Amino acid sequence: MIKHLDITKSDLRSAIKVKQVLYGGNKKLKIYGTLNCKSGKRMKKENRVFFSSKEEALRHNYRPCGHCMREAYRKWKSKFDV
Repeated sequence: MIKHLDITKSDLRSAIKVKQVLYGGNKKLKIYGTLNCKSGKRMKKENRVFFSSKEEALRHNYRPCGHCMREAYRKWKSKFDV
């Protein structure tokens, strides 16, 4: 997990280009999603983190975004439906 405040713009672009960064997350809400998600683009920079994989985000106890990752979100949510 990389905090947005800990990486320069050029290093971030390079990491995205070589696919070291594939997902973004909100550390306060513990939600992760795709890099082009409208919800993710609106979050504050100090709350933004980056992940190299879905598995990495899940290991850090983040849940899938309900907007850009609907199917993964439904699957995650179904674990709690009783």
